[in-house]
Amino acid sequence: METAAGLPSTGAELRASVRAGRYRYPTSGVAPDFVQTNVAILPRAVAFDFLLFCQRNPRPCPVIEVIEAGQVEARMSAPGSDIRTDVPRYRVYRDGSLVAEPDTLIDLWRDDLVTFLLGCSFTFEHALIRNGIYLPYFGSCRNVSMYITDIQTVPAGVFRGPMVVSMRWIPGAKVVRAVQATSRFPAVHGAPVHIGDPARIGIRDVMKPDFGDAWEPASPDDVPVFWACGVTPQAVAMASRLPLMLTHAPGHMFVTDLKDEDLAVI
Repeated sequence: METAAGLPSTGAELRASVRAGRYRYPTSGVAPDFVQTNVAILPRAVAFDFLLFCQRNPRPCPVIEVIEAGQVEARMSAPGSDIRTDVPRYRVYRDGSLVAEPDTLIDLWRDDLVTFLLGCSFTFEHALIRNGIYLPYFGSCRNVSMYITDIQTVPAGVFRGPMVVSMRWIPGAKVVRAVQATSRFPAVHGAPVHIGDPARIGIRDVMKPDFGDAWEPASPDDVPVFWACGVTPQAVAMASRLPLMLTHAPGHMFVTDLKDEDLAVI
């Protein structure tokens, strides 16, 4: 497997490395400046409900591309890709329970499966770094902290459940800068949904994330800042007890050929 010292530099390189079995790590810091996406794969019978769910919940579920039933190539964002093989690690949810974390979806693929690629906050991390904000996990093959909150999403059809957020420690003097930098990227979650006291959104202990790794603040002046997260569909799969949802493992994203700045609005 490739290590942090030799990370792929483009989306195409990362996908090729994953497909060959050389890269199975979280993707923060990989292929800098290329758009990363969350993955949610569902049977066609519930795909419209999920599209409606995304439309009603654009902060945690901003749609980058929808791949038609049975198709495996993200033709708009990553020509030549294969959604069954090009994610470092997948998850399989059945009846609301996590049952497997396979390296590929080849053996699970069906002709009725519809793939949703949703914006990921790893995309705007480069903007945070350019503004002098340190992210300890960036390019380290480790993961950001993610939490299930008590913020409820807007239901649609069979889909309902809590929002998941990602958290980064931001120096107090740079919180405004972090908000400004990420607000430019609404297609990858945009501005934070909460700043400060984690208990106000139902998080009891930031050192015990529901997904990803825990990180200590680098300074007493650091402030916890929370962004909507594309792992939300996984929490929804559990809460809604969906018969089947295939996803990426948290932090192990599908990396496209789109550039970050292609999604910037300012």
